Amino acid sequence: MSTPTTYIEAVEATIRDLLLAPRPELEPLYGMLRYHLGWADEALRPVQAASGKRVRPLLCLLACQAAGGEWQRAVPVAAGVELIHNFSLIHDDIEDGSRTRRHRPTVWALWGAPQAVNAGDSMFILARLAVLQLRQTGASPDVVAAAIEQVEQACLRLCEGQYLDMAFEQQAQVPLAAYMRMIEGKTAALLACATATGALVGGASAASQAAFRRFGNELGLAFQIVDDILGAWGDPAVTGKPAADDIRSHKKAFPLLYALEVSAERGDGRLASLMAQPQLSEGDVARVLALIDEMGARERANALAVEHTDRALAALTEAAPPSPEREALRELALKLVERNA
Repeated sequence: MSTPTTYIEAVEATIRDLLLAPRPELEPLYGMLRYHLGWADEALRPVQAASGKRVRPLLCLLACQAAGGEWQRAVPVAAGVELIHNFSLIHDDIEDGSRTRRHRPTVWALWGAPQAVNAGDSMFILARLAVLQLRQTGASPDVVAAAIEQVEQACLRLCEGQYLDMAFEQQAQVPLAAYMRMIEGKTAALLACATATGALVGGASAASQAAFRRFGNELGLAFQIVDDILGAWGDPAVTGKPAADDIRSHKKAFPLLYALEVSAERGDGRLASLMAQPQLSEGDVARVLALIDEMGARERANALAVEHTDRALAALTEAAPPSPEREALRELALKLVERNA
């Protein structure tokens, strides 16, 4: 089995080729994309900054190999999935007003929202062009078409999830069931796409592809719930964002929604009153966090993350026979949700 570094280097080589400016006057546009990926500084000079874990391409390539295929054949779709993820981050930062990501200014904070939108759009198109490179690896037309369809369906689910996420910020109450549907689009859809398309290119049966998709979907749900926990209590040195940033922005993340439901059942209006304020002081933020803890939200969030992780691992067992690649997928899943076997 190849190492994660080998997988990532192959994916990044594909992406770097796609991000070469076709003409000198377009160099700043492609430079913004390289900046977002951690390959350029604010002056667009080459640098190696924090660039994310490349989780989605790793899932894709490992799924391909666990399904019995050659991982090199899935590199185009793995690169495309990673570019889709990053296009969504560029746009999310604009929509959320986030000025920092990975301890650096966001694209819109440096070059303005209009150019950042254009940069994100460009990365979206490059993602599709990356997936079309499957034709050069010997994939059949049916496989190429299926991969494109799955990636575009995942893009639509991402946009739907982001819409709901922003819409929820204007709603005083959001049912937990609605929250779960939102994160299934915003986060889980792309992880499910990564594992399913990897299995597709690897030649997996329809039943195996479906199991790989369930693995990615359940892992995505667990991953987002853990991310919500970090959004309330995470260390800024780890998350790259201010502590309790989700609370300040009135983000309807799982801990807050669970605490609001519990407090409503108890007839306790303190948390709802605090969150009804348009702006929260630092004292208010501290009180919100204390109330969320009091309602047992942190413990419930941790338990739910474990539940979805268990479902993901069960689906993985169904998806493929034992192999080093399947074990690597299992270890990666556990690492993502910060859980020991």
